[in-house]
Amino acid sequence: MDGYRAAVKYLESLVDYERINRYSYKKSLGLKRIRNFLQLVDNPQDKLKVIHIAGSKGKGSTCAFCAYILRQAGFSVGLYTSPHLSDFRERIRILKPAEANILLPFEGIISRKYLIRLVNFLKPVIKRFGKLSFFEVYTALALLYFKEKKVDFVVMETGMGGRLDATNVVKSLVCAITPISYEHTRYLGKTLTRIAGEKAGIIKRRVTVISSPQEKEVALVIKNVASSMQAKLFTVGKEIKYFTEGRYFSIKGINNNYPNLRIRLLGSHQLINAALAVGIVEALGAYGYKVSVDCIRKGLYNTLWPGRLEVLRYKPGIVVDGAQNSASARVLKSAIKSIFKYRKLILVFGVSLDKDIQGIFSQLSGLADKIILTAADNPRAADPEYLKEFLADKREGLFLTSGVKEAKTLALKISGKEDLILVTGSLFVVGEFRDAYR
Repeated sequence: MDGYRAAVKYLESLVDYERINRYSYKKSLGLKRIRNFLQLVDNPQDKLKVIHIAGSKGKGSTCAFCAYILRQAGFSVGLYTSPHLSDFRERIRILKPAEANILLPFEGIISRKYLIRLVNFLKPVIKRFGKLSFFEVYTALALLYFKEKKVDFVVMETGMGGRLDATNVVKSLVCAITPISYEHTRYLGKTLTRIAGEKAGIIKRRVTVISSPQEKEVALVIKNVASSMQAKLFTVGKEIKYFTEGRYFSIKGINNNYPNLRIRLLGSHQLINAALAVGIVEALGAYGYKVSVDCIRKGLYNTLWPGRLEVLRYKPGIVVDGAQNSASARVLKSAIKSIFKYRKLILVFGVSLDKDIQGIFSQLSGLADKIILTAADNPRAADPEYLKEFLADKREGLFLTSGVKEAKTLALKISGKEDLILVTGSLFVVGEFRDAYR
């Protein structure tokens, strides 16, 4: 077995909560274990300048906008996101200023050689320390990598929550909260207030917090947590505003105005994510980092973020998007209806068992002429037979498949040139479909 396969096998042997249906949130997660472990490798997180982003939807896009803007401004930027689409190395990337004119979907991912070296370095430390999860180890690995590479900034996305998330060991310069909605209710809580409390747990003392527009109860939680931590709070829609102007849009930021902006990412919701990212970058000014209007304009336009309203093909159209809660599904439905023209829509859908399946279907099932149910190669994936029970009133035009490859083949078979194939639900489904299509 070669070194890379051995490293992958070792990482896959660790407990992976992304692939487990039920576990105790408070007993399984927490910061004490990861903090103690990081002490054994000289606390790499303390040597990094971190932007930390939590929320329910738009986290990855906002991270990408931030990273591309900072790269455009001449900084080396570490980008840590999850989950991945095809290769878990996608989660750890470095965007270098020298590559500013190269537009590749996953440029700068950690090399196999470097991953092997870091895994081999950590293995004896892990053995001595004791039980750690895949996410804890991979977060530690990313922090070590970014420290060794001496990046100027790290843009870090939380995992499921925030307060107990392994990424919350960082001492962030700026914290940001994207739109919060119902998700992972089994673990984070059954109310928006409880969920918001978990997400707002990333807010550090006396930092700047930038928030997307939120539901009233969510906004109140964020405001109260920020106040208790003596953190400055700025919100998109209040202190930060954006305006659409035909094909362009503009942002009125905390300190400056940014006219004639364009982005490649589709959907009006991405304007909120872009405005949030601009607010985050502006907040770095408190530490002496100034980014020009031109760098923000170019950085926003150059941002790529695969798997989110991504067009893979025309005639028939194929669009993939990881909408895995009802709020994201509602945004996706609005975007599909406003952006795309098609004769019939074929929905390819698969999602994890713990998601709000009824809520997602309430948004998307009426949009579809035909529905193909499928399941990703993940133990958490809901069985298509189970998904079918949520569509009891839609027996005609309903298909069940055993896997994503079969769903891809069937979708292309039953679609015409003027139709649109929409692949959504779990990002694992989106990733497998992209791989199968390519």
